Amino acid sequence: MARNTCESSIEEIKSVWGPLSTEVIAGCRLHLEELLKAPANEEWLAALHKEAPANKELYRDPAKGFVLLAHTEHAGLYRPPHDHGRGWVIYAIQQGEIEMGTYARIENPDGGVKLVKRNSTLVRAGQVQVYLPGDIHDTRCIAGPALLFRFTERDLKKEDKEEHRVTRYVEQSGVWTVGTP
Repeated sequence: MARNTCESSIEEIKSVWGPLSTEVIAGCRLHLEELLKAPANEEWLAALHKEAPANKELYRDPAKGFVLLAHTEHAGLYRPPHDHGRGWVIYAIQQGEIEMGTYARIENPDGGVKLVKRNSTLVRAGQVQVYLPGDIHDTRCIAGPALLFRFTERDLKKEDKEEHRVTRYVEQSGVWTVGTP
C-alpha cells in the first residue's frame, strides 16, 4: 500500500529510535527534513494548509512515546522563553519563518534567576532546529502564516501539566526570570 510522506517519515523515525544520542537526533532530524519536502498536494498536508490549525496532533507512538504535532502561527505570535523539561524537541518549518532565540539560565548570588539571551536564529521553510533537555528558547513568527511541525520525544503536555517539569519564564522589569507554575 502506498504511504504518504508523513507516514513514511514516521516509519523511518521508528527505525532510528532509541535513547537520546547524537545518532538518534541526526536520524530524526533527517527524517523531519524529508517530511518538509512533502508535495503540497498530499491530502494530509493540503488539509493542514486549508484548516490552519493552531495545534493538531499528527501522530503519537503508543510504544515509543514520541509525538508529532502541527502548528499554524500568524506573524507576530510570540512564545516566551521556556524549556521542555526532560524532553527534547525538533521544530521543522514547512512554511513561513520563525525566529528562535536561545538563553542561558543564570543564578544570582542572592538565589534569583535571570536569563541571558545567547543568540537568535531565523528558521525558514525547509529547515529544522533542535532543542535538547534543559535548552531554553523562545519563538516569534516573523513571516506567516507559518506551518511548523513540532516533534517531541515524549508527551510534553503530561510533562507540563502533571509532572510540572516544563519551566516557563516571565519578564519582570526588563529581565526574564522564572514564572510561577
